[in-house]
Amino acid sequence: MSDFLKDIIKESGNEYAGLVSDGMDSDVTSFVDTGSYSFNALLSGSIYGGMPANKITAIAGEAATGKTFFALGIVKAFLDKDKDAGVIYFESESAVSKDMIESRGVDGKRMVVVPVATVQEFRNQSIKIIDKYLEQPEAKRKPMMFVLDSLGMLSTTKEMEDTAAGKETRDMTRSQIVKSTFRVLTLKLGKANIPMIMTNHTYDVIGSMFPQKEMGGGSGLKYAASSIIYLSKRKEKDGTEVVGNIIHCKNYKSRLTKENAMIDVKLTYKHGLDKHYGLLDMAEAAGIFKKVSTRFETPQGKVFGKSINDDPEKYFTKEILQQIDEYANKKIKYGSDEE
Repeated sequence: MSDFLKDIIKESGNEYAGLVSDGMDSDVTSFVDTGSYSFNALLSGSIYGGMPANKITAIAGEAATGKTFFALGIVKAFLDKDKDAGVIYFESESAVSKDMIESRGVDGKRMVVVPVATVQEFRNQSIKIIDKYLEQPEAKRKPMMFVLDSLGMLSTTKEMEDTAAGKETRDMTRSQIVKSTFRVLTLKLGKANIPMIMTNHTYDVIGSMFPQKEMGGGSGLKYAASSIIYLSKRKEKDGTEVVGNIIHCKNYKSRLTKENAMIDVKLTYKHGLDKHYGLLDMAEAAGIFKKVSTRFETPQGKVFGKSINDDPEKYFTKEILQQIDEYANKKIKYGSDEE
């Protein structure tokens, strides 16, 4: 039967077909460190994991929730991990500049910014790049990441033509175009083992019985993305000076971790994503650090939470991190016994 099935695969001419025992392009075999232990846990169920290395991860939120800065923080972590890695950054908002990118510590020599105005333009250029990438022998392919910032700002060819002609009719085909784009991209990204970050906007659903958010762009991205994270924020201050934001991250959709799980991360204007922020909450929830009055009991003694966050490496030792990782695996990972 095995030989017969192999003949079927060959006859089908489908480049994505193969025996399950040989592995599948959709298998998640590696992760991309996001630069934040707690965000890694939200996406993969492990503080040492992160973004699936061959899937689409969507970061959605209202205006000014830090979606672009968040994406750049992950880009920095990706490039810092491998000196040969590169990023293709599809930009539809004219929101990033050389100063903004380099001031966040991102290596501009390994990041290509590709301006795109329409969904079709993004689809055509991204597929060309993936096909070119796949032409290389697998052993010579260097790590690559795609970013689209943002889906919500992409127009369509029809909308552009209607605008040029002075027509004000709404393009009712956009949702279908977006859906068809990601049907193709999902397969190609999986085959090439390229992770993709996509930012998008959210809006309040009118007429809903309960307050809820919805992501723009139709249903296409909902089905294509492996993970969808909704962001909201509050300002982080040092005295009276605003130094960044505490970002609440809610797992709207995931194929690896439990939906509706929530964590907080800290994004500062100076340093980007804080690697350790959010671990204190996880350590307390796991009973690793016990809160007594206003302080926490740690192996180093009783200390205030601010002291732990200000000097995290002192308190989050290798042993403590391992315990937190075990807790995340049980609490957040999809299919775990603990609810």
